[in-house]
Amino acid sequence: MNDTQMRRAPSQKRSRERVDAILTNATQIIAETGSDALRMSELAQRTGISIGSLYQYFPDKSAVVRALAERCNEDSRACIAEGLATVTSMDDLATAFAALIDTYYAIFLGEPVIRDIWSAVQADGALRVMEVEESRRNGALLADRLKALQPAGDPQKIDATALLVMHLGEATMRLAVSVARPEGDALVEAYKRMAIRQLTTP
Repeated sequence: MNDTQMRRAPSQKRSRERVDAILTNATQIIAETGSDALRMSELAQRTGISIGSLYQYFPDKSAVVRALAERCNEDSRACIAEGLATVTSMDDLATAFAALIDTYYAIFLGEPVIRDIWSAVQADGALRVMEVEESRRNGALLADRLKALQPAGDPQKIDATALLVMHLGEATMRLAVSVARPEGDALVEAYKRMAIRQLTTP
C-alpha cells in the first residue's frame, strides 16, 4: 500500500459511516476553501473524531483526495457504461459520445469541488498515476463497444485510440473550465468533432 491509499477499507457499517462522514466533511472544506487549505486536524475536528482515528483510515491529505477522486471516477465509469450500453451503430456511438462529453462538461462547470479535486490530483505525482489508470478503464469501455461495431478492425489500434480519446477528454475539460466560457464551449465542441471523427473512421 502506498501513502495515497486508505490505511484500511471499512468493512463494518459503523466504519463505512465514519469514512462517509470524513469524505463528506472533506468535500465541504474543499468547497469552502479549496483543496490546498484542507488540513487533517480540521477534518478530524469537523468530523467529530480524534486525529488518531482519522489517521487509522487516511494516512495523509493525498489519501483523502484519492478517495474523493475514486468516488468521482466510479460515478464517471457508471455514466459511460450506461451511455454506451445501447449503442448499436456508428451513428449511435457519435450521438452517445457527444452526450457523454456534454454531461461531463456540465458537471465540471457546475461543481467547483470536482474541479478542485482534479487540480489536486494533477499536483500529486502518485495521484496522476491513478488518472492514467482511470483513462485506461474508461478507454476499455469505449474500446469494447468499438470492437463490437468494427469486428474486422485492428484491436490494438482501437485500444490505443480509445485510451487517447478518453485521456484527452480529461485534459480538454480542465482546459475548458480554465478559460472564459465562450472559449471553453468552443474547445469542447472542437474536441467532440475531432474525437468522433477519429472514433468513427475505420
